Amino acid sequence: MHIIQEEIGLPKIAESKMGDFHSTFMVSPLPAGYGTTLGNGLRRVLLSSLPGAAVTGIKVKGVTHEYTVVKGAKDSILDIMLNLKQLAVSKETKETSIVHLKVKKGGVVTAADIEVPSDITIHNPDLYITTLEEKNAGLDMEIRIEKGIGYRPAQIGQKTDNDAEMIEIDAVFTPVQKIHYSVEAVRVGQRTDLDKMTLEVKTNGSILPKDAMRFAANVLESYFNIFNRDQKAVEPEFMSDFEKIAAKAQEEESSKPRQESYTPIEILGLSPRTLNSLINGDIGSIEQLTKCTHSKLSNLRGFGKKALTEVEDALEKRGLTLTKDE
Repeated sequence: MHIIQEEIGLPKIAESKMGDFHSTFMVSPLPAGYGTTLGNGLRRVLLSSLPGAAVTGIKVKGVTHEYTVVKGAKDSILDIMLNLKQLAVSKETKETSIVHLKVKKGGVVTAADIEVPSDITIHNPDLYITTLEEKNAGLDMEIRIEKGIGYRPAQIGQKTDNDAEMIEIDAVFTPVQKIHYSVEAVRVGQRTDLDKMTLEVKTNGSILPKDAMRFAANVLESYFNIFNRDQKAVEPEFMSDFEKIAAKAQEEESSKPRQESYTPIEILGLSPRTLNSLINGDIGSIEQLTKCTHSKLSNLRGFGKKALTEVEDALEKRGLTLTKDE
């Protein structure tokens, strides 16, 4: 970690949720230039390296290629394939799975009609697939779901499961739907050249934005460690780490004089005469008042027995008392 962090403190990360799977992460303060360094690195990994599941092929009874029209269906096979590419799905296991879509009556067909095993979850069950316009029309389809990374084009002529009737679909595995980062200047003390990085992440529901950030950070860390596998420190006096900065901040916090709480005496509801007498005597808080003795208050200008009784009654209602005379 940059040695400047010892001066400005540890970067703080704040997550602002814009939806169930849509968050904004704000990181600051950072040394000058580090907002772009971190933001660009995280953005590239989130877009290219996040694992996810996607439809990679379909098999429809009586169909041999994507330009065929299914009897009774409003959409062609090509249109159905394009719709299925929008399926947001998560998969616990890495093995290829075949799920089934069987509809035996007319009407709108959605992702909710797909039969899936327990290790697969569909996150947009209302996704439109096609419409069966005839009352007795039916649709019998096998859908191949795989887990992968990034983008994989359809392997034309190379059937991954040796099934000649399986129509290949190019797959977008990444669960990230939107990612954007920005950097703005932030000030800490006298330093005005520091960065604040804001990163917006939206996923399709198969992974939380926070978990996506953790995965990207782990990937970057693993690659950076290649350059220093023996953990050799170079110019250690110009480096710092999380534990060192946190310990320094804790030490500085404990060395600060404890600030005394200040509760205005106005909230006691005292009469104007009594209140003015106390304020003129430099007693402006309840904490200061409870440290006063009877004799000290009696010496205040315009403060008599009636005012003393009024103050004692007001403090008693709050479970407080004046300091006893020695």
